[in-house]
Amino acid sequence: MARPPPPPPPPPGEAAVDSDGTETESSVHRFPVTLLQPSQRKHHHSKPTRFLRSFRSAFRSLPILAPPGCHLPAATPHHGSRHRDGHVRGATRTTGTLFGHRKARITLAFQDNPRSVPHLLLELAVPTARFMQDMGSSGLIRVALECEKKAAAGAGKSRVLDEPMWSAFVNGRNVGYAARRDPTELDLGVMQLLHAVSMGAGVLPGDMTDPSDGELTYMRAFFDRVVGSKDSETFYMLNPDGNAGPELSIFFVRI
Repeated sequence: MARPPPPPPPPPGEAAVDSDGTETESSVHRFPVTLLQPSQRKHHHSKPTRFLRSFRSAFRSLPILAPPGCHLPAATPHHGSRHRDGHVRGATRTTGTLFGHRKARITLAFQDNPRSVPHLLLELAVPTARFMQDMGSSGLIRVALECEKKAAAGAGKSRVLDEPMWSAFVNGRNVGYAARRDPTELDLGVMQLLHAVSMGAGVLPGDMTDPSDGELTYMRAFFDRVVGSKDSETFYMLNPDGNAGPELSIFFVRI
């Protein structure tokens, strides 16, 4: 039986086309995207109600030796600067999702809320399975993304998040680069599937599995966004009610 033609791609991106003319991502996205555009209004600081405990069991691995330390641009906020629910005083709450096929590079998306189009989407030069295993085994991940200030006139007026590329360090280990990009059809399809999920981790349906790169896994949580200056921003992953779970901090620094 002939396969029905794939739906047209959304405006933000187009599905890749192989040399034989078949589309590589359209089979993933079989329903219209209803995500909202990012809002310019201040985010609401709603308290999370629960966190799915499947994270550690989904990404078990043998212990990974910790690499030599390096100078991180900032440290986790002092305990006195946090509320009882773990929220950083003065920070803006946002939704963060890490996802990708196990053997492919991991993608990080930040949204105003789970039902909106990502306002920041990054691709790290780290395999998804390795990143998730590091979180499951060590429980503490610090990602430092560094870029250089440009000497051109007016270059310093842009925010650090507007930069297209950064040097990436994970727990002090240089892993290559992190690149900002527009969302593809696959990215929007993942966000659409997870639009009702506020926090959790797992594996997406089998029809999203790639024959060579494996299953498509994800982890979603609330993050506190702290703006230090136009050259420094930090995202801290929140564990609801102070539960002892994996910790993830992402530092953006322009030096």
